[in-house]
Amino acid sequence: MRHPPRLTALLAGAAVTMASSALAVVGTASGAAAAPVCTVEYSVTNQWTGGFQGALTVTNNSTALNGWSLGFSFPAGQQVGQGWGGKWSQSGAAVTVTNESWNAQLGAGAKATTGFIASWTGTNTAPAAFTLGGVPCTVDGPTTPPTTPPTDPPTTPPTTPPTTPPTSPPPTPVTGAPELSVTGNKFTDQNGAVRRLLGVNRSGGEFMCVQGYGIWDGPADDASVRAIADWKANTVRIPLNEECWLGLDNVKPEYRGANYVDAVKDLVTKVLAHGMTPVVELHWTHGQYTGNSAGCADVHATCQKPMPSAQYTPAFWTSVANTFKNDRRVVLDLFNEPYPDRATSTATQAWTCWRDGGTCPGIGYEVAGMQDLVDAVRATGAKNLVLVPGLAYSNDLSQWLTYRPTDPAANLAAAWHVYNFNTCADETCWNNTLAPVAAQVPLLAGEIGENTCGHAFIDRVMKWFDDRGLSYLGWTWNTWNCNSGPALITSYDGTPTAFGTGLRDHLRALTS
Repeated sequence: MRHPPRLTALLAGAAVTMASSALAVVGTASGAAAAPVCTVEYSVTNQWTGGFQGALTVTNNSTALNGWSLGFSFPAGQQVGQGWGGKWSQSGAAVTVTNESWNAQLGAGAKATTGFIASWTGTNTAPAAFTLGGVPCTVDGPTTPPTTPPTDPPTTPPTTPPTTPPTSPPPTPVTGAPELSVTGNKFTDQNGAVRRLLGVNRSGGEFMCVQGYGIWDGPADDASVRAIADWKANTVRIPLNEECWLGLDNVKPEYRGANYVDAVKDLVTKVLAHGMTPVVELHWTHGQYTGNSAGCADVHATCQKPMPSAQYTPAFWTSVANTFKNDRRVVLDLFNEPYPDRATSTATQAWTCWRDGGTCPGIGYEVAGMQDLVDAVRATGAKNLVLVPGLAYSNDLSQWLTYRPTDPAANLAAAWHVYNFNTCADETCWNNTLAPVAAQVPLLAGEIGENTCGHAFIDRVMKWFDDRGLSYLGWTWNTWNCNSGPALITSYDGTPTAFGTGLRDHLRALTS
């Protein structure tokens, strides 16, 4: 029995308290002083109709502190729904953030950030005053966000797709990136034309920011995106990092929050401008896991975790879905490669954890299940196509149909990954486990690749998918080693590796 969705409803009415964690702390007052004991910078990092994501950066101008309480009031009826970096509560207009046990200490001169997601109507006027331990702070930097949320509306108005595909004559596909819907087991556009997603992954946004090197690995300018389109790709999958999007304090300021969100929106805009579908995908997440097949021991989003965390991932998808819900050309891929099967002892436990989340055997943090993430996306009103991966690093779809989450928008598809070293890497397995899924829902191979520097394996994958009219994306459009990446290119002008040559030539042949 699935538990109710967590962390997705906005809070309203009487005081409600939320506990969440991040590496974010703020200071408190300690007696009278000539100078303000703290400085607060309030900013809106992302905004959409009816909601926004905010950040508070606080500098402790006093002596070292042990325990803190930040207070402010919203002047226009805003209501906090989710928060991190402290224990959040709201009573009427008054908001209070107090420290968690792990972040009570704050040295003199320390600066940190906490964040939240809130609702708004009318105008989103910023708080005018803040207190720390009851003592007023100086407000610094921008305080008033725009009253009209930025949007990037589709170039063609959304229309209701047909419930049954026409037979003759076939509809004409829309020009440019389509607004994708699920019709039976096919992707269809606004005209009802059947579409396939064929293209590449553009890695970097999942790891560069959290490692402190930047936001993208290599250029993300128009020329580099045009080079992808020149391969006759029609889709680009963009892996992301939830801590960088939410603006957590372990990430350098220049690579987190509004800076990161704006960079992602800019790349999505460039992909759309070249007529390609952007797939926004959550790759690395928060949560400490040290069990079987652990990618790292770090609690932060510095590697692939077995499942999303209930602590941050629903908030991530609430913000991302609100950002792109006015443009249904953007596809939402919920989680890169789940592997709760490596932590649990039975397949039933693994698939139940995958769908329902909560307390999962072998995983030490509270898990957000696939149903939680679908609920978080749909609670925003977003109707975008949603992709849901399987188990075993997305290589196992054997019980996907049995455990698939419920989608009130009926716009859900299966995602699968395959490399030549995976368990399900031959036609027998594909016939036995993939074909039944593809007979009922659209199927996208979100990552295909091999560690041979050749393309014999992906040639087999592409033929199997071509024969059934399915979709696939090569990993990855980065200038890494073609064995260990595996990398498709040696230069961002589109020069292929031996591996990449196979995908490039195949995509071009499909459109010739």
